[in-house]
Amino acid sequence: MGEMLSWQSMVDTNAARLLRTTGRTPADWASDARAAGITTREDLSRWLTDRGVTGYNLMSVDWEVFGLPEMFRRSADELYAAQYADRPALKPLADRILLWAMDTPGVTVQMRKTYVSLRTPRRKFAQLTPGTRTAVDLFFRLAVPDLPGLEPVRAADPFAWRIRLRQEDDVDDALLRALNAAREDGLGRSSA
Repeated sequence: MGEMLSWQSMVDTNAARLLRTTGRTPADWASDARAAGITTREDLSRWLTDRGVTGYNLMSVDWEVFGLPEMFRRSADELYAAQYADRPALKPLADRILLWAMDTPGVTVQMRKTYVSLRTPRRKFAQLTPGTRTAVDLFFRLAVPDLPGLEPVRAADPFAWRIRLRQEDDVDDALLRALNAAREDGLGRSSA
């Protein structure tokens, strides 16, 4: 059975990375930052960078000092419900994709504010987004062969292929085969 994660998993992963790489927790760094009189994000960023704390590690300390963004405090279910709050007719279609993901070994579902990532332990292989008022977009990292309706899209991220789903019947055997092929690729092996 798959796993569905909220932002909290990223917060926990970043905190563990900070502890592993610096030997200190976000609370330890935050306490020192407060003692140093840090009151702005800019000052915190400079102060941490001077101490070799950058990137995700810096984010962990920032969240400890200034608090998590509101969306980070939402559960996976709350994030997902909000994505389809203004387009409830599309939710059953997205539910079918999530059901596949939750029932497929090795797939983790990461809820975000505006999309859902489908990932293997190695990497994300697909992304589900309420694309329009009348369609859900399923993005793929690779051009999955034999998937009718798959089209290239301009993207700054690795998801360069999309299929637009408009009704529950669009989640058919061909789409599920494509998801399995993308999952296999995400695991680092071919489905052929």
